[in-house]
Amino acid sequence: MSQDYNYRERQVELDTEKQFRLGEGKISGYASVTLGVLSLLAVLAYLFPTYLTTTELRKVYDAEFLKQVLKYGMYFSLFFGVLTFYFRKYRRMGTAGILLTLTAFLIGGYNVPTAGLEANPLSLGVDWLILAFLGSAAIFLSLEKIFPKYKDQVILRDEWGLDLFYFCFNHLAISAILIYGNYHVSHFDWAVSPSLQSLIQSTPILLQFVLVLICADFVLYWEHRVYHEVQLLWPVHAVHHSVENMDWLAGSRGHFFQTFSERAMVMVPLYLLGVDEAALNIYVTMAALQAVLIHCNCGLSFGLLKYIIVTPQFHHWHHSSEKPAIDTNYSAHTILFDWLFKTMHLPGAHWPAKYGTTKKLPRTYLGQTLYPITAQLKKNKP
Repeated sequence: MSQDYNYRERQVELDTEKQFRLGEGKISGYASVTLGVLSLLAVLAYLFPTYLTTTELRKVYDAEFLKQVLKYGMYFSLFFGVLTFYFRKYRRMGTAGILLTLTAFLIGGYNVPTAGLEANPLSLGVDWLILAFLGSAAIFLSLEKIFPKYKDQVILRDEWGLDLFYFCFNHLAISAILIYGNYHVSHFDWAVSPSLQSLIQSTPILLQFVLVLICADFVLYWEHRVYHEVQLLWPVHAVHHSVENMDWLAGSRGHFFQTFSERAMVMVPLYLLGVDEAALNIYVTMAALQAVLIHCNCGLSFGLLKYIIVTPQFHHWHHSSEKPAIDTNYSAHTILFDWLFKTMHLPGAHWPAKYGTTKKLPRTYLGQTLYPITAQLKKNKP
């Protein structure tokens, strides 16, 4: 912690134009459209599972049970859509939600038969997108509203649409990410030790989980640090840091190059350790939840846990553009390696007053995707 730095409170003004309030029809409009889009995507996924669902994810959910969830989602979309006509102001959104849902009914609805599956390693993860969105929104929006750090920060904050696009892209591309990750780890066959893997598999599941957690965290720490400290790579990672308002969607923003490389790198220790599938599933679930949580607008202090695991306060400092916080807090799961390598910044009860990058990035997906190239060209310009 910098002893001379003047820590300030972040000022967030309530944007009444973007605020959700009861009795206006805005909540109903957005709910209708959201459920309408998800319902249509779900029916399409049932119709074309070979092309729109992921093989790995299909193993862990009950497709017939989810049809019942789809049923209620479709009816609630219609209900909220009709409700907008009572409030009048957001009737267009309600109409859009109703039309999307009626289209879903027209092509089969929740009674659509499950089509046969064919081998197709490269497919769009529509099922993963739907489940991840519903789960993340339900869990983390609730946390943000019950335990907010910034009470006046609205759900539809600036650039939420851009980050929603990143969220969708990353989840739809899950098959391509897994294929690339598996291809990458295949180059480490020479390092596999069957005897070591057998020894690890003979230990309790909890111990295997802790081992995976620490090894993955070590890799992620150094991968993250390299993106910060290697000048050529920083413009790629700067895309993730361009977020200026932290919430459950903020962590989704990231250049596709880093998304692919990060997933590929973290799969190496998982592959070499060869832990039991149960331990691996616990780690993957925990990592996915923590990745969203640490970006949340959540003011929970976590007590003594904040000196063990990465929490929102710890990671928010990583996203701060304030001088003492720049190039700190690289860890993804525990604070162990930031503490060991002296890159930790956790100044008591203080939170950042400012987020983002010191130099503004483009505010469009295309502009941010091309930013590593345009930044390099600008740097080399005589």
